[in-house]
Amino acid sequence: MRGPQARSLQRSLSLGDAVTIGLGAMVGAGVFAVWGPATAAAGGAVLLALALAAVVAICNALSSAALAARYPSAGGTYVYGRERLGEVWGYLAGWCFVVGKTASCAAMAMTVGAYLVPGAERVAAVVAVVLVTALNLAGVHRSVAASRVIVSVVACALLGVAVAAVWPRPSGPLLDPARLVAAPESGWGVLQAAGLLFFAFAGYARVATLGEEVRDPARVIPRAVVIALGAVLVLYAVVGVVVLGVLGPAGTAASTAPVADAAAVVWGSGWAWVVRLAAGLAAVGALLNLVLGVSRTTLAMARDGHLPQVLATVAGPQGVPRVAELGVGLVVLVLVVVADLRGVIGFSSFGVLLYYAVANAAAFTLRREWSVGAWVPVLGLAGCLVLVVALPRTSVLVGLAVVAVGAAAYLLAPFGRRGPGEGRSGS
Repeated sequence: MRGPQARSLQRSLSLGDAVTIGLGAMVGAGVFAVWGPATAAAGGAVLLALALAAVVAICNALSSAALAARYPSAGGTYVYGRERLGEVWGYLAGWCFVVGKTASCAAMAMTVGAYLVPGAERVAAVVAVVLVTALNLAGVHRSVAASRVIVSVVACALLGVAVAAVWPRPSGPLLDPARLVAAPESGWGVLQAAGLLFFAFAGYARVATLGEEVRDPARVIPRAVVIALGAVLVLYAVVGVVVLGVLGPAGTAASTAPVADAAAVVWGSGWAWVVRLAAGLAAVGALLNLVLGVSRTTLAMARDGHLPQVLATVAGPQGVPRVAELGVGLVVLVLVVVADLRGVIGFSSFGVLLYYAVANAAAFTLRREWSVGAWVPVLGLAGCLVLVVALPRTSVLVGLAVVAVGAAAYLLAPFGRRGPGEGRSGS
């Protein structure tokens, strides 16, 4: 008989719910903040970098969808790597996801403060983390409902900027197509920009990590991943064209809030606050869904003895992993107080790209069982590794150090690791 810590999560999420969670995780602060540093790296070829990041994201999404259909339990690539490649690869994937996405949580919280409460960013970030953690503790359906509202508001604001940018004016169009075509300053800069832009795409993993809470996961999860990523690809392409076409490469690279600055040009400075509000809401939505995904992977790793067993507790009428969510919230609060926004974005990209590298390697072992083709995980794996190497040097060095800490923890402090078949996630 299951003890209280081994209690299963409830399968209650529909296709629409799963798509909403994926959209809420991807349509976050990344689309508002990442254009500046990406354009600084790639210059006028930032749209080429976006295309490269999109190709890697599509391969990762297809690999993740195939694996999620085969292993519909909480934990995402942590489970896939463990089952297809061996326990150590699953553990390392889970470790990279937890630490990388915990950094993303801090980045989202800090973005909330930067956009909504300038001058008191860290205080506002702390409040955001506390409120989001409390909402997640109330149950996943309330989180889905909040995400649906946030995604709708943010998408309307972004599309409103796009429509205003191309609207005919007596003085001529504000969007200059000539600014969209430029030779890259360097191939390495384009690769680095693609790695930074990948930060804005990585939310589709949230659908897979919720596999134990989705109804008919073998059918729903692949569809949800493809639908959410496809919608976000279109939205990001539109936003990139508008920002670059209105501000130009130099203006975009110099801006700390390029979407808001583009809105100030096309709407007038008096209305730029609408985009700032949308950016704050987007960051809240991303934070909401990030905490969901990180806590579920933490739950899966604790079930298998790689983290303290208390983190595997599922409690309450909604079947919520409360201890894991509280633990994640506490770590994010610490990072919010001590971390730097640019640093956590680079580190998050490092961890998430390695996470997807394991996912693609695991998906390659399914090459005889799915129809997409073996080239998909091969291209995805190669893309992840190239973008990891191209990230800023500090991010790479810090990331390697954290991975080494995780490997040492696996060897030296297994928290009572279980034997084969004991307490497996979703069992």
